[in-house]
Amino acid sequence: MDKSQTPEKAPTQAVFLLGIAWGLGVLAAASPAAAQERFLPAASAVVLSTSVHAQGGRQAALRSLDLAWRSQPQDLNAALPYARAVFTLGLNEGDLRWFGSAKAALAPWWTAADLPAEGYFLRGLIKQGFHAFDVGLQDIDRAIALEPRRAEFWSWRFALHLLLADMASARQDTDEMARLFGSQEADVYRAVLLYRTGQPLPAVQMLTRAMRSPDNQDASSQDWLGFHLGEAHRVAGQPVQAIALWGQRLKASPQSHLIRLSLAELFNQQGQYAQAKTTALYKADIGSLTDALLMQALLASRGLKDPDEARLASQMTARLQSQALRQESLIERPKLIHQIAYGQDVAAGLALSIENWRLQKEPPDAVLFVQAALALGQARAAEPVLAWAKKTGYTDPQLGPLMQELQLHPSWTGGRP
Repeated sequence: MDKSQTPEKAPTQAVFLLGIAWGLGVLAAASPAAAQERFLPAASAVVLSTSVHAQGGRQAALRSLDLAWRSQPQDLNAALPYARAVFTLGLNEGDLRWFGSAKAALAPWWTAADLPAEGYFLRGLIKQGFHAFDVGLQDIDRAIALEPRRAEFWSWRFALHLLLADMASARQDTDEMARLFGSQEADVYRAVLLYRTGQPLPAVQMLTRAMRSPDNQDASSQDWLGFHLGEAHRVAGQPVQAIALWGQRLKASPQSHLIRLSLAELFNQQGQYAQAKTTALYKADIGSLTDALLMQALLASRGLKDPDEARLASQMTARLQSQALRQESLIERPKLIHQIAYGQDVAAGLALSIENWRLQKEPPDAVLFVQAALALGQARAAEPVLAWAKKTGYTDPQLGPLMQELQLHPSWTGGRP
């Protein structure tokens, strides 16, 4: 990366950035059936065939967009392509400073009320990237009002409703997608909604059909659908199937951070630490790994009682200290994992979990929240997670036993922990 491409720093006071695989990520793929672009937030990767990340020409494409914007910073037509590229780049590479670059590009229009659909959409993406979910959703709604047949707008709307645990609105989104883009496209989102509301087995069936459809045989669609099918298997208590599927997809798409991270996490959950570490440490230079992959490698090394744990722990601590020196108030899942699952500072992790849960409600955050409450003997602190689980019907093999333990804990009924 040359100096002209150094990302602008994002605002640091009371800013909670969206992490990679830590809230929302993006996995985009072409949908031949609907002749629309899927752009569904999922977990931690971007596969966008026409983006600046396409193999060959990425740096040249980004440099061209950067120069066009810098030469005409008041030209919305120059700002929008640059903002989209760097926002996507931040998600893809795990460098959240790119969100600051995207926001800087749209700064002249940050409060504008007369934007085109693309402008509202990108501004909404950036706002939700800074965890301003409600106002981000408002901008995406404005984009939909102007161009209702843009599938990616609906995909993000659906994902934000899931993240906010507004399942009724998410269901309405799938109905609208069926009306606009056909049942085949909508059924994928319906399947996601099923496994997020306690019905993973029907989701497995629907997603399996989608993966086998002749319309979804391109690599990006297979990765996108494969992630969700693997997740449905995991939620259904079928880790062997999830591992086999994600392993197959990773061989086909070794660049997919989403699949790699999902596989490493599941290996760790299953106690397969050697496989988890190998999957996470796919680069010789650990400095080039995302925080999420580094954290999974660290957990795996601890599980293996590996002398490499000290090196990985030092690297993770250095990264978090660097963030603190930059006064970044980030609620990122790797930080929560470090504090809670790794046990570095469980009390601080519980405080962050409480704050994070007010903003977003995702299954991995629920697990960490309950783990922290149990470790500190403060079961009632995680009562919002129980309320969310009852409302949505969501459970999985990792969260289910924790929820039972939570309600049986002495501190739940007021006894001594």
